[in-house]
Amino acid sequence: MTTTPEVLGLVPMPDAPLDADIEAMQRLAAGDDEALKEIMQRWSDKVAAFLLRMTGEPATAGDLAEETFVKLFQNCGTYSPSATFSTYLFTIASNLARNHERWRQRHPTVELEEEVYDAHAVSAESHPDTQMENSERQGEIEAALAALPTSLREAMLLLTYENMSYAEIASATGCNVKTVEMRIYRARQLLKDWLKDDHT
Repeated sequence: MTTTPEVLGLVPMPDAPLDADIEAMQRLAAGDDEALKEIMQRWSDKVAAFLLRMTGEPATAGDLAEETFVKLFQNCGTYSPSATFSTYLFTIASNLARNHERWRQRHPTVELEEEVYDAHAVSAESHPDTQMENSERQGEIEAALAALPTSLREAMLLLTYENMSYAEIASATGCNVKTVEMRIYRARQLLKDWLKDDHT
């Protein structure tokens, strides 16, 4: 069976209106602090969810999400709408997640929280047995994603949850499109193998 984001149960979320984000960034750069609140209302949940999947640590994800918007505010004057706003925002979040991963590797004795979390709620109208099966399957997918190497997990999350193109992922992660293609391919192969093994 072909493994795609849809098959894995990873359904991209639609982006916020681009024009609204560009306009808000321009207002923020002009000194309108209310614009930051508008941006956070549109993006804070998505940024936090991305960072949770990247780090696997709820408290850390929350801290990094706050830091993402602090850096967005600090650098609003340098923002140029030559790239999509989501690419700009998730570049900041991705950099913070990678910095945290490097810090964690330098401090291996720090105890980390290990949680398996559901990315999508199961429909309340589903049959209880179906709910349990869906929940178990989603848990397996989330656990498999969390087990991917950082660079592969980052690319896969930006593709499937943030609906970014390979070019946008390359811009956000600081690599070329060929590297993104390789990372997505490797991530899909690993997920396919791991999830297949769980059901053999």
